[in-house]
Amino acid sequence: MFEETEPRGPAMPLRHTPRATLVDQVITQLESLIADGEWAVGTRIPAEPALVEQLGVGRNTVREAVRALVHTGLLEPLRGDGTYVRASSDFGAAVQRRLRRSGELEAYEVRSALERDAVRHAALRRTPEDVAALREAMAERTRGWESGDTDAFVDADLAFHRAVVAAAHNSVLSDLYEHFAGALRAGVHSVVSAPVPDSVRHQLDAHQAIADAIEAQDPDAAEAAVSAHLAEGVAALTGRQPDTRPDTQHSSGAPRE
Repeated sequence: MFEETEPRGPAMPLRHTPRATLVDQVITQLESLIADGEWAVGTRIPAEPALVEQLGVGRNTVREAVRALVHTGLLEPLRGDGTYVRASSDFGAAVQRRLRRSGELEAYEVRSALERDAVRHAALRRTPEDVAALREAMAERTRGWESGDTDAFVDADLAFHRAVVAAAHNSVLSDLYEHFAGALRAGVHSVVSAPVPDSVRHQLDAHQAIADAIEAQDPDAAEAAVSAHLAEGVAALTGRQPDTRPDTQHSSGAPRE
């Protein structure tokens, strides 16, 4: 019979697990509010006095927690205007940091790649509710244009494209697209402000064609429409004439920009 013996070897030193500090606890709460969408990307968070009252902690604790999230890129302070949510995750924060080192055209080109795939999926997967959301976004976009309020028009334009991506029913694609929101806003502003005809700045027909193709569940027509639309945007940003000739082919045979 063999006797059981205790395993021998160097003892592993055990350490006390450190308790989360009050600052860490506040950081965790704020991160949860951001991740759960209570504080959506692009919104301004409550002012410091309000956070102190709501969290029941001191000013220094709130200040350190907010500073930590600013450092990671989830929050961004704007002098004289408060602190805004810039990303909903560490990945989103990394994307935002990279976008700050890119130009409008680079971000616009990446947007083009995302939207071409999104619009095909949207045409194949859209629901009646998705179509209704697209139509409402179109109407809001028209109201924004007719009001002459550039910010309202840009907001409505982005809402339309978010509705297109949402209709693709791919949460990863939606999250990735959302991380480009700030850069896309700047690009749309530049297109709207460019010295080009109103038809290019408004692009009503292009957006109508996208919505119609998605409703008709025609992925090829949807991709062709979004390619033509985005080519006009690139042309407005670069000052060149738009070129929508199919220089490459998608796996389905649809023309690509």
